[in-house]
Amino acid sequence: MAPTESKKTSAATVPKAIKFIFGGGAGMGATLFVQPLDLIKNRMQLSSVGEKTKAYKSSFDVIVKVVRNEGVTALYNGLSAGLLRQATYTTTRLGVYATLFERFVEHEGKQPTFLKKCAIGVTAGAVGAFVGTPAELALIRMTADGSLPPAERRGYTSVFNALARITREEGIFTLWRGCLPTIGRAMVVNAAQLATYSQAKETLLKTGYFKDNIGCHFVASMISGLATTASSMPVDIIKTRLQNMKVIDGKPEFKGASDVLIKVLRNEGFFSLWKGFTPYYARLGPHTVLTFIILEQMNRAYLRYRSTDNDSQL
Repeated sequence: MAPTESKKTSAATVPKAIKFIFGGGAGMGATLFVQPLDLIKNRMQLSSVGEKTKAYKSSFDVIVKVVRNEGVTALYNGLSAGLLRQATYTTTRLGVYATLFERFVEHEGKQPTFLKKCAIGVTAGAVGAFVGTPAELALIRMTADGSLPPAERRGYTSVFNALARITREEGIFTLWRGCLPTIGRAMVVNAAQLATYSQAKETLLKTGYFKDNIGCHFVASMISGLATTASSMPVDIIKTRLQNMKVIDGKPEFKGASDVLIKVLRNEGFFSLWKGFTPYYARLGPHTVLTFIILEQMNRAYLRYRSTDNDSQL
């Protein structure tokens, strides 16, 4: 009896290496569906830089102008960078989060409190953001390129071409430009997204109206996505503008994160910090939903496979 129980116990846990792989795979799968929304969000956040009038009136206006001027496929510009970002950033953050979460449960014998979930999320976000900043930088530039005058476009052909050219033309440390606001954004996103997802899921299950299935995961993800969007957008717009800025005659457009914040508030107003809220949530909500649903299903499939494999060996 003891050996059987031991085997079932070992089968009930997904190995750490698999958690990292599943985390990245889930994020990449979700990106295939929401990449156009990332492009729309970035274009809106960058639309007032160096312009007297707004380039875009709304998210729909962005779609119309991109399709008319650049073609339908332009909505997927930067897809390779988006996938690499998920392979680096999401793989790391979800893997770190799952590992730390599991350790808390093992040591305390119960679910972590909400504050501890936030702390785990912040830690996971900071580590993941540092690893994923080069891909994030490439993504911002590739999605914004089509909105620039032809003479100013960078013309990166892929994320690897972008990383190689940035390193060659601007220096390797440029790959981590905007690293601090990227880490700051990721800390806010993960504290909100990962912690509120876990908390929302736990609360929904306690109501008795939900079971631990895709329906529950969907509702918890949408709640998580809304909280994350509202809390992280001001940091996101600072990060986006820093990473897309050009250095002309040795003089950068912005001196740092605080300079971006001051100029946005002075020239565009307080609520401009939430510019692109609709496409941001339209992207983050579904991306959160798809990521967690795919991740939950991958974990369940793995556990079923391991359970079947162990049963066949008994």
